Amino acid sequence: MDYLLRYRRMTVPKRYAELVALIAISCTLFLFLHTQSLTSRLREMEDRLQPPSSLSAASGLSGNSISQVSAGANQSNHPHDHLHHHELIGNLHHTYNYLKSTGQMHSLKATELNNTRRSEIPIIFFNRVPKVGSQTFMELLRRLAVRNDYTFHRDVVQRLEVIRLSPERQQELAEMVMDLPVPSVYVKHVCYTNFTRFGLPMPIYVNMVRDPVERIISWYYYVRAPWYYVERKQAFPDLPLPDPRWLKKDFETCVLQGDPECTYSQNAVHEGIGDHRRQTLFFCGHGEDCLPFNSAGALERAKYAVESQYAVVGVLEDLNTTLTVLEKYVPRFFSGASSVYFNEVNMLQKINKNSFKPPVSEEIKDLVRRNFTKEIEFYQFCKQRLYKQYLATQLPLK
Repeated sequence: MDYLLRYRRMTVPKRYAELVALIAISCTLFLFLHTQSLTSRLREMEDRLQPPSSLSAASGLSGNSISQVSAGANQSNHPHDHLHHHELIGNLHHTYNYLKSTGQMHSLKATELNNTRRSEIPIIFFNRVPKVGSQTFMELLRRLAVRNDYTFHRDVVQRLEVIRLSPERQQELAEMVMDLPVPSVYVKHVCYTNFTRFGLPMPIYVNMVRDPVERIISWYYYVRAPWYYVERKQAFPDLPLPDPRWLKKDFETCVLQGDPECTYSQNAVHEGIGDHRRQTLFFCGHGEDCLPFNSAGALERAKYAVESQYAVVGVLEDLNTTLTVLEKYVPRFFSGASSVYFNEVNMLQKINKNSFKPPVSEEIKDLVRRNFTKEIEFYQFCKQRLYKQYLATQLPLK
């Protein structure tokens, strides 16, 4: 009997401890899920927050991430300074506060920021930049074609994707686009093409951009994904398979070992097929002066094309604002875009999502950013323009 009592005294605390541990784990899990839910809801509220409703409460945030002069000035060689500068890339509120502090806010006019009115034919030309969510954007355009009554066209898959064309091929492309029924959307990986050079009317140009370093990392692992080569072999059976050692090479090792593939030399001219380090090239054009990597000349030409020729250049990292601006500035084609995207397209499995892409450390990203200063400046410029376009639609008509 004493033995049984001792046994019970020994087991009760153990069961009690297990019960307490189970309750603690359950509470922790509940709090985690609840916190995640609250975080998601807060993010949704923040994304939907309209600046005009909180203009009076806006604080005087720094304009360093907006000023193009200061963006290139006082560049530090310290890696953490570059990372801090990258993190300061302005969001919508930063842009508003900068425009307000410099007296530019009240001079914004949506009509002056809308190049759609300058187009001469109702055809959208989406000369898509790779790895900026363009596959998802194409699916959105396909679905909107039914809703908004236009025809959707895209270039055929090619063995070798040539984005920089000779003048003769540029003219062939322009004439082919002009032969499409109106209204239409045409999609192709290609540099900006000036249709007026061939005596043809200009279409409505749209495009997307992405953080340049995140984009090249995405591209690096995209061309190493197993399904990428399965699709390529199905389309082109005689295509040789790459070296397994190349496939297994990770981005961090590639950068640290100074591999030519991950050495982004300034002003280098690389004409290799599939070299997509220069986001600016898709906006600068087909000229040889657009080839030098991270060059001031290519940057300025790309910025000029965006400002003077593109109706909207969206930003992958801010689809809410991108879709709103597209709806406002190109309503004939993008009416209902937000609803279709968030209720239909976004519900699908992410197209081209690469589960084989491992995380890359911020230290490595920061190391790469040092050689992407002009590309980053172009990305910032496109973000600023997008936010200006959005803010202009919130002002009273003048």
